[in-house]
Amino acid sequence: MIPISTDTSAAVPPAVELRDITKTFPGVVANKDINLLVRRGTVHAVVGENGAGKSTLMKTLYGMHRPDSGTIALDGQQVSLASPSDAIDRGVGMVHQHFQLADNLTVLENVVLGSEPRRGVRLDFAEARRRIMDISDRYGLDVRPDVLVEELGVGERQRVEILKVLYRGARTLILDEPTAVLVPQEVDELFGALRELKSEGLAIIFISHKLDEVLAVADEITVIRRGTTVATVLPTEVTSRKLAELMVGSELPTPETRESTVTDVAELVVSGVTLVDRSGRELLADVSFTIHRGEVLGIAGVEGNGQAELVETLMGMRRATSGTVVLGSDDVTSWSTRRRRESGMAYIAEDRIRHGLLLESPLWENRMLGHQTQAPNSRGPLLDIKGARKDTQRIVDEYDVRTPSIDVLASALSGGNQQKLIVGREMSSEPTLLIASHPTRGVDVGAQAAIWDLLREARAKGLAVLLISADLDELIGLSDSLKVMLRGRLVADADPATVTPEQLGSAMTGAEGAA
Repeated sequence: MIPISTDTSAAVPPAVELRDITKTFPGVVANKDINLLVRRGTVHAVVGENGAGKSTLMKTLYGMHRPDSGTIALDGQQVSLASPSDAIDRGVGMVHQHFQLADNLTVLENVVLGSEPRRGVRLDFAEARRRIMDISDRYGLDVRPDVLVEELGVGERQRVEILKVLYRGARTLILDEPTAVLVPQEVDELFGALRELKSEGLAIIFISHKLDEVLAVADEITVIRRGTTVATVLPTEVTSRKLAELMVGSELPTPETRESTVTDVAELVVSGVTLVDRSGRELLADVSFTIHRGEVLGIAGVEGNGQAELVETLMGMRRATSGTVVLGSDDVTSWSTRRRRESGMAYIAEDRIRHGLLLESPLWENRMLGHQTQAPNSRGPLLDIKGARKDTQRIVDEYDVRTPSIDVLASALSGGNQQKLIVGREMSSEPTLLIASHPTRGVDVGAQAAIWDLLREARAKGLAVLLISADLDELIGLSDSLKVMLRGRLVADADPATVTPEQLGSAMTGAEGAA
């Protein structure tokens, strides 16, 4: 291990030096005496459990809030950052996990939005295009300025986000979970771009829960546990398991599941489901599959290829143009979302912010969300507030949701703790079918292991699971059968016992079959 605090008297001062950063919120100490030193021309990974304080620390560095105590120095100069604009002006840019792009604008328009070059009173798009192409070529980002963002894949969108912060003069980049939605080939491309960036003297702070990727890309790794730094290590000195132990005090979990619990009882039968939008564009085309009780069916695909539309159709949020959906012995094709839920469907949404939580409501109200007509949340036609509160406390205890109180707003929880609350809520209804869309996205190895164990246990008891995930190891490890979705169609089957992430990634991009 190398020391957390390092002598900075060398000729080149560190890009970032945070000393003794402390930040508290009502009832929570988010950061306590954190130290972080990031050198120019390096990738510095920051890892830790959900709720460990990573996001709070990065928001402090990006000027989104001020620390209660401690100092921030950029390139050797102590600074006070009152807003993200202050951070950007001082060369700090942040690429968020959830992309902040306008689909109906071109790449060029997205990049210059809010920072438009002008010649007199007119916008100088020629100069903007020249600068964009110069940055793209210099760092190997391969960005096409005149393409609409809605036409781009996930990996291309991420490169646009990186170019946006470089366009504004960033020399220090914060990347929040940058590989969460990328297939292996796109991860390789991203890492190639990061090597180009650091060769030009940029400093990159890389936040991730994927420890193997951290070890592959980082020059140094800082571990945060329960709000404070516990170690800064070199990747050559540690393994994934050692990092996991530093983070959560336990070994790195594995999603591996091989003992079969699949029965011959079909729980979900999807036949010929087609979905056409108002413009006549086909979003789903003749999708058919069956999931049996005790079976996990995994669907792999680059995001934007129909997985979200399929989930929304199965949940009744969209009405299929043609085809049928049968749950157990019931044809539920025309049923409402509420009726499907009451009949045994549970749903872990891909976007917990949009579809899983009411952020400005307390945890006990979120426990009721989507289940307000069922016990313990209701008694006859009336809501049972006492029952809901009691069961929320049970979920908090059983699923290790870290919160001072069930009266805390959902927005106050870290992403991982929000996810554990959702999983606990959905499993509490004793469903017969679980639609799990990216169930471990943005959660740490401890929470990930807990969710994997839960899915395995529920599967063994006969739960049918539709699993959609960008984590190919998770898909391969948990699934009894695998299908690949491309452009709204199921195009290939794969055997989880033999397929590799690379083969699956190739099939997802249409390069080759996975079977």
